[in-house]
Amino acid sequence: MTVISESVKEMEGYNLHIVKTEKFKTNTLVWKMKAPISKEEVTLRALLPYVLQSSSKKYPSSTKLRAFLDELYGASFYVDLAKKGDYHVISFALEIANEKFLSDKTPLLRIGMEFLAEILTNPNVANNAFEQDTVEKEKRTHKQRIQSNYDDKMKYSSTRLVEEMCKGERYALHVHGEMDEVAGITAQSLFSYYKKAFSEDELDLYVIGDVSEDEVAAIAHEKIKFSPRQPKLVERSEAVAEREVKTINEVQDVKQGKLNIGFRTNIFYGDEDYYALQVLNGIYGGFSHSKLFINVREKASLAYYAASRLESHKGLMMVMSGIEHRNYEQAVAIINEQMAAMKKGDFSEQELAQTKAVIRNQLLETIDTARGIVEILYHNVVSHQNITLDHWLEQMERATKEDIVKVAQKIQLDTVYFLTGQEAVQ
Repeated sequence: MTVISESVKEMEGYNLHIVKTEKFKTNTLVWKMKAPISKEEVTLRALLPYVLQSSSKKYPSSTKLRAFLDELYGASFYVDLAKKGDYHVISFALEIANEKFLSDKTPLLRIGMEFLAEILTNPNVANNAFEQDTVEKEKRTHKQRIQSNYDDKMKYSSTRLVEEMCKGERYALHVHGEMDEVAGITAQSLFSYYKKAFSEDELDLYVIGDVSEDEVAAIAHEKIKFSPRQPKLVERSEAVAEREVKTINEVQDVKQGKLNIGFRTNIFYGDEDYYALQVLNGIYGGFSHSKLFINVREKASLAYYAASRLESHKGLMMVMSGIEHRNYEQAVAIINEQMAAMKKGDFSEQELAQTKAVIRNQLLETIDTARGIVEILYHNVVSHQNITLDHWLEQMERATKEDIVKVAQKIQLDTVYFLTGQEAVQ
C-alpha cells in the first residue's frame, strides 16, 4: 500500500513536489528554502520571512494583505523557521479552499500560487531597502520571540544543552538568531540578504491537494522562476570519539529544576541503523510506555516529565526532564541506568511490539494533515535521500532486538545540563 505518492518536477531554480490526494477539502502550498546555518547570517535569515509575510508591493500593509486572504474564503498564511541538522529552513505555507468544493468557481489554486509568487518575488522595496517601518516593527517582535525562548525554561534548557553540547558546531546556533544582532539589522542589509538567499538557497515548493499535476506545473512554471543554483551542502559530522562527559550546572530563579541530557547517536536519517534507532528511542523515552516515563516519573516519582527525542539530521538524542533540585543525582543515575538497560537488551518483546505500533500510528496521524505530509517528505531534501514512507515503515517493522542492541552500543553520553534554583546552591 502506497502511503504517500509524490511527483517531483524540476522547475526554474527549484523543485516542485505535487502530492495528489482526495483527503482534504483545501489545497496547501508550502515553500521551503534551505541553507547551511551560519553565525554571520542566522539572525538576518530568521527575521526575513516575518518581514516578507507582512507586506508586498501589491499589498503594502499587513491590513491589506490579510484582507485579501479573508476574501479567499479565509485562506491561512504563515511562516515558520526550523533547524534540520546544520541547515536553517524557512517555510511559507498557504492553505486555501479547493474550488472543486465550492459553487463559486473562482480559480483559487491559481490565485493562491500568484499570491505566493507575489510574497516571494515582489517584496515591498524601494531604493534597495525594505520598507523601514515594517522592518522596525518586525525587529521588535523578533526580539520578543527570542526573549520568549529565555522565559520558557523548558525551551531554554533544551537550547542551552545544544549550545554546550555542540559548541563550535553550526548546530549550536539558535533558530531565531541572537538578541544582540537584531538591533544592527537595517532595511538595506535585510534586502541585501534577501537577494542572496533567493539566489543561493535550495528551494522547494510543495502542493498538496486534489489537484491536476499538469495545471499545478503550468501555473508554477508561469509564475515562479528563479536562477539555477547548486545546493550548498554541509559535510556530515564525523562520529565523535569517546570524550569526557561535560556537566553544566546553571543557577537561575526557577521553581523546578530542568535536567537535559545529550547523547551522540552517530546515526543519521536514512542510515541502515536509523530505523532501529527510532524504535530504540521509542522504548527508551519516546512515549508514555517508555522506560524513562515509567522509571523516572512513575516508579521513582522523580520527574514531572521525562522523555527523549532524536535530532535525525545531526545524530543526537536529547533527554528532557523536570525535577526537584534535590533529586538531581538520583535522576541522572536512573536515566543512565535505562540507557545501560537498552545496551544490554533489557527490554521485552512486548515493549518492542508496542513501540512499533505507536510509531506506525504516530506517522499515519502525521500524514493526516497536509503540513505533516510536507514535513515527512522534506526529510529527503535535507538528507539528499529518496526514502518512501512505505520503505521507512517496513524497515522500522523489521528492526529486531539484536538490531536495537547493536544501535545502543553506538550511543555515547555527551553532556549533562542542569538548570537549578537559588535554594539548591545555598
